[in-house]
Amino acid sequence: MDPTPQSHPILAYVLSRLPSLPAVRTPRSPSLTPSSPRERDLEQPSPRTPSGPAEIDLVGRMPGLRHPSVLSAMTRAVADVASARDAIRVLGPRPDHEQVDASRALLAAAASGEKEEAAGEKEGVEKEEEEEKLAASREVVRLEEEHEAYGAMQREAEEKLESVYRMAMHGRDIGQEGGDGRNKGEEEEPGAVDEEVVRVLKEAEEGKTLERVDLADRQLRLLPDPVGRIRGLLALDVSRNQLKVIPDAIGGLERLEELRVASNNLVSLPDSIGLLSNLKLLDVSGNRLRVLPDTISKCSSLVELDASYNALVYLPTGIGHELVHLQTLRVHLNKLRSLPSSVCEMRSLRLLDAHFNELRGLPAAIGRLSALETLDLSSNFSDMRDLPPSIGDLAGLRDLDLSNNQIRALPDCFGRLGKLERLRLDQNPLAVPPPEVVAGGVDEVKAYMAARWEEAVAEEERRRASAAAAVDSPRGPSTPREWLTRSVSSLSTWVSDVTVKVVGQEAVEEEEEFLQQQF
Repeated sequence: MDPTPQSHPILAYVLSRLPSLPAVRTPRSPSLTPSSPRERDLEQPSPRTPSGPAEIDLVGRMPGLRHPSVLSAMTRAVADVASARDAIRVLGPRPDHEQVDASRALLAAAASGEKEEAAGEKEGVEKEEEEEKLAASREVVRLEEEHEAYGAMQREAEEKLESVYRMAMHGRDIGQEGGDGRNKGEEEEPGAVDEEVVRVLKEAEEGKTLERVDLADRQLRLLPDPVGRIRGLLALDVSRNQLKVIPDAIGGLERLEELRVASNNLVSLPDSIGLLSNLKLLDVSGNRLRVLPDTISKCSSLVELDASYNALVYLPTGIGHELVHLQTLRVHLNKLRSLPSSVCEMRSLRLLDAHFNELRGLPAAIGRLSALETLDLSSNFSDMRDLPPSIGDLAGLRDLDLSNNQIRALPDCFGRLGKLERLRLDQNPLAVPPPEVVAGGVDEVKAYMAARWEEAVAEEERRRASAAAAVDSPRGPSTPREWLTRSVSSLSTWVSDVTVKVVGQEAVEEEEEFLQQQF
């Protein structure tokens, strides 16, 4: 009924700052008494701090949500949704689809006249009961339509809040400057932003050393090419603007170590980004990227890469071959169906966050990531069904989240993860380990899987020992059939030898008799 951080993150955040109406006047509810709490003030939403990872992530992308005036403007924009939410709460929960279908079928039958004859024959109590059923069916259908309309309103409001947020941020700046027209301010602000960019470029041209340039939250629609000529620049932040393109000239920032372009409207990155050989941090989260350029693997100094909250369907095939220093890789909330095998070459990787994707598994050699400490594969839902055996080689793994998948069994080698401290397995149809073991926590799961691993190792040793004994043992009779076969073979050999000797002796005697006759 209420918007969730997963489906409508901005709307859920804004509405959570509003207290629910203490009472709503309906034909069936009593009038509010003088002592009843007063209705909420939409102009003064609650300034609560973010709670939960979803809200923290959202505020990280849209920091203006902390500002009272911005939140107030967004609240006014969705006042109709807030009122509809309270009305829906009074009406009650959404009926299940079977009840709705049955009610619609009953109303359709009554409207088509199929039951008119039967209804005409009914009298008194039966007729009243029939009317009550029809009235109840109409109420069910109406409630379903109200919920459906409310759902559509939520979807529209989420899209609306994206633009309202930027306008509200814009209006806040104008308010601080004493401007008196929001629409007018929206026309004037781009000019002010352009002047700020010009000022930065002018200082660079005059020879002033600029190591850090912060142009975040300035409604920039264009990043001019001359920015790529600020040779000494170490950090550039153009997050939370309206950029659709990063110029190719960005490759001229040879000393750049930090590039933040989060929360823009980027659909691609320039290939020239591969020229940033000193880049250590790249944040492209919160855009509309479908792919990353192959040249990103040329950023050989990269330590942290955040490409979350995009629409990525795959990562560059060779992304891991040259990013040997990468320690943090965030690709959550995308549409990835697999990770390239080259990821297993990122030997310095400490954190891999790939939750909320469509992953069907992990590369077979994932165990090569010997430095990995945190791995989040949660919420890949029906796509994630099993784990490769090499996951047991992640000796340094401390935090593992596998929740909200379809994993039925952990591999026996899971018992080798001796340093594991935090483990989430909820919302999986697990049979191994069984639910009672999972309920006991990470230590009990580790003990159970370690016992299975030891048993598997012992069984493998017994099998090898048996195979080795079969190879090294002398060739003696082991079964009656083999004994008989070998005995017959030996007897045949002996008979053959005797025959040779006897025949040979007779030949010698005949030769001597012939020689004597000749003599």
